[in-house]
Amino acid sequence: MMKKKVAVFGEMLWDCLPSGAVPGGAPMNVALNLHKLGLESRLISAVGEDQDGQALLDFLRASALPLDLIQVLADQPTSKVLVDDSDPENMKYEIVAPVAWDYIAPSAKMLEEVSTSDALVFGSLGVRHSVSFDTLLELLPLAKLRVFDVNLRWPFVDFQKIEQLLGFADIVKINEEEYEELATYFHLKPEMHEVADFLKEEFDLKMVCVTLGAKGAFIQIDRMGLRHNGYRVKVQDTIGAGDAFLSGLIYQQLQGKDLVETLEFSGKLGAFVAGQKGGTPEYSLEQIERLRLEER
Repeated sequence: MMKKKVAVFGEMLWDCLPSGAVPGGAPMNVALNLHKLGLESRLISAVGEDQDGQALLDFLRASALPLDLIQVLADQPTSKVLVDDSDPENMKYEIVAPVAWDYIAPSAKMLEEVSTSDALVFGSLGVRHSVSFDTLLELLPLAKLRVFDVNLRWPFVDFQKIEQLLGFADIVKINEEEYEELATYFHLKPEMHEVADFLKEEFDLKMVCVTLGAKGAFIQIDRMGLRHNGYRVKVQDTIGAGDAFLSGLIYQQLQGKDLVETLEFSGKLGAFVAGQKGGTPEYSLEQIERLRLEER
C-alpha cells in the first residue's frame, strides 16, 4: 500500500523560551508528527537566508523531512516567537513580524505536490500577510481534503480571512478559547456543541473537532458528536500538544478509522507530547500505539 501524502502550509520558527530556543510552529510540528507516524508529509514554508534559517533546515534534515517546498528568502528573517512558560498549562506567545513565512510564493512544484496529496493542512496565522494568503488561495482548490487548524493568535486575527478559509475547509480544528472567540464573532452562545453545529452547517464541513486541553476533545460529524475526556499525564509543557492531537486525527482519518479510535489515538498522542519538553519529541507510531495511559 502506498503511503498517504499530506502537504502542510504555514509557519516554521524558533520558540524562544527562557531556557533556550526550540524549533516550532504549528504547521512544522504537524508535518513532523505526520512524518513520524509514517505518512509522506511536505512542509510548505519559508525561512530567512540566515543562521536561524539554516539551523531550522538542519533540524528538519536530521528528522528526514523533505525540504523541497521550503523557500529561503534573502530579504526576510527567519521567524522567532518569544514564549512565556511561567504557567506550563497556559503558555503566552509574542510572534515577531514580518518574517520569511509571510512571503511564501507559489511554484509549479508546490501546486503539483498539493494536487497529488491526500490532504492539505493550513491555519490562519500563516496567512496573516497577503502574499502567503494569496498563495494558499491558489492551493486550496487543488486539495483533495482540506484541514483547517484555526489557530487564533492575537493580534494577527482576521475574521474575514477566517470565514473565507472556513468556506474551503472539510475538517476544522479549534480549541476551547477559539470556539469562544468564534461564538462571539458569529453571535452564538459560547457553548461547544452550538458552535460546532453552526460551523458544520454554515460551512458544509465534514468534521469539527474541539480540543479541550487536559479535559480531552469533542468531534462533531454529521449529526453525531463524540467526546473523550482525555488522559492523565504529568504536563511538562503544552507546546505542540494540540498539533500532535491534530496530527493523530489526520492520520486516523486517512487510515479510515472510526471516531472512537480517532479520538483515543489523537488524545493519546497529544497527552504524550504534553508530557515531554518541547513540541516535537521523538517517538514512533508503535510506541504511541503501545502507550497505556489512564483516562480521566
